[in-house]
Amino acid sequence: MIFNRLPRFFCAFVLSLSLLLSACGATTTAPPQNAGTGGTATDVATAEPIAGGKFNRYFPKGGGEYQITFRQEKQGFAQAKLSQGGTELAMLSINDVANNPSALNKFRDSGQTIAGYPATTVGNNTTALLVGDRFQVKVQSTSMAPGDREAWLQQFDLNGLSKLR
Repeated sequence: MIFNRLPRFFCAFVLSLSLLLSACGATTTAPPQNAGTGGTATDVATAEPIAGGKFNRYFPKGGGEYQITFRQEKQGFAQAKLSQGGTELAMLSINDVANNPSALNKFRDSGQTIAGYPATTVGNNTTALLVGDRFQVKVQSTSMAPGDREAWLQQFDLNGLSKLR
C-alpha cells in the first residue's frame, strides 16, 4: 500500500522542489546601456515621460471636411482619429520615446527626412518622424498614400513640439 503511493509522493516532491528553485533564482544580467545610439538613448531613458494630454495642442487642427477626435491619452502618448465625412482616414499619434529609447534606432538608420526631421516608413501603412530626438510622430492609414501621410505629418506643430521638455 505504501509502495503504491510512493511514485505519487515522489512526483509531487520533485515538482515542488523545481518550482521552489526556479522561483528563488534571480537574473544577474543587465540590459546593455547605450546600444549604438550615440548617447541620446541613455539621456532619453532617464527623462520622465510627458503626460499625454500635453501633446494635444501639437496635433493638426480639424476643420472643414476633416475632424480630429482624440482617442487616447496616457503618460508619454496621445492618439487621435482623423476622419472625413464620418469615415476614418488615419490614426495620428505622438509618443514620447522616454518610454522606449530603442525606438530611436529606426530613425538613425533612415536617410529620409520630412520637414527637416528624421523620418521612416514602417510597413505599407505608417509614416513616422522623430522630433527633437525624443518625440515620435506617426500617421497610420490603410487608405492614404505615403505622400498624403507626409502631408499630414507636416500639419503637426513640429517646431512647438521640438521645444517641449
